[in-house]
Amino acid sequence: MSQLIDITLPAEQLEGTSATLSQWLVEPGSQVRAGDPLLELETDKVAMEVSAPADGVLETPLVEPGDKVEPGMVLGRLTQLAAAAAPLAATGTAGASPALTAPAPAQAETATASGNARHLLGPAVRRLVREHNLDIERIPGSGRGGRVTRDDVLRFLAAPPAPATAADTGPGDAVPSRREPHSTMRKAIAEHMVQSLLHTSPHVTSVFEMDMSNIIEHRRWHKKEYAEDGVNLTFTAYFLAAAASAMQAVPQINARYHDDALEIFTDVNIGVGTALGDKGLVVPVVAQVQNKKLFDIARALQQQTEKARSGSLTPADMRNGTFTISNHGVSGSLFAAPIIINQPQVAILGIGKLEKRAVVREVDGEDSIQIKPMCYVSLSIDHRAVDAFQTNRFLAAFVTGIESWGQ
Repeated sequence: MSQLIDITLPAEQLEGTSATLSQWLVEPGSQVRAGDPLLELETDKVAMEVSAPADGVLETPLVEPGDKVEPGMVLGRLTQLAAAAAPLAATGTAGASPALTAPAPAQAETATASGNARHLLGPAVRRLVREHNLDIERIPGSGRGGRVTRDDVLRFLAAPPAPATAADTGPGDAVPSRREPHSTMRKAIAEHMVQSLLHTSPHVTSVFEMDMSNIIEHRRWHKKEYAEDGVNLTFTAYFLAAAASAMQAVPQINARYHDDALEIFTDVNIGVGTALGDKGLVVPVVAQVQNKKLFDIARALQQQTEKARSGSLTPADMRNGTFTISNHGVSGSLFAAPIIINQPQVAILGIGKLEKRAVVREVDGEDSIQIKPMCYVSLSIDHRAVDAFQTNRFLAAFVTGIESWGQ
């Protein structure tokens, strides 16, 4: 005797937000094992795979690629054979409709952590490749980590790639090119950024210069000590600590704008922009920074950034942010403006590249040219919520915290 198992997404998995079904990874009628990835979801911040809760056969899906997926929706059903259902009955869960958890199995996590999931082929893809004697390496993969999907194979069969010609290029020069379809994440990021900059908040950016000498020295003395406890002490950890301290002087920066009031938060939950290469950007959040010492901040930051780069972030890791830091200097940028505010926050801090520069310092009443490790720090603000006075006061407090660290 067989039974149907609902494939659902628990409400807590998306923290009240919605996602888009990117693709089904298996075809209806395919037999799957517990833990096999069934489908891929994407939000504007994270991509996740939904795995099979038990051995069975996938019935006709109830949602299609491109459909919005709300928490609690039934996405499809599995037919579980009697032999596979027996262990469930033994544990008292026979007949239940267990919800799936979004993280993929260890194999998929390892593949996405390395940035290459081309070897993870669904049954439908394997069957098509075998039937048509195809070279999988010639087929562009549009799935997460470069995974080749059934639609990718069908597109390849319908129109095998040909050398670019003048007809493939724009008017004028005949330049060879190729088109890379936007992922759901990229489209959502673009929409979010345009909405923030053009339709929601008027951006204004203020820029200060910052001497990093003291935290470089402090880090030199404490990096090994932190490493012995398994924690990587980065400059970004200092930036989080200094930002939380500066908000004590200017709490309006840690806020949300409403038409009738400015909602000022007690907790300082700082999101840190983390690039995923060409795939996009995610913003994992370090919660309650105001209550953490530098070691605890560094440890929490390390945990979140490692999850981001391994593809194991969940929406819960990115919710309730009240302020954001973009450390764009790590990729060589001296300065960027405006850095787009992460709505519904009212400000975002940008840290530029650290480089040695000649600066003028007054020593014993006389000017002296010194070589100092300097960087530009900017604050882009929602001018509806705060003005230049609060902006510059915050930056002054932030820079003072960094430059006087340990004194």
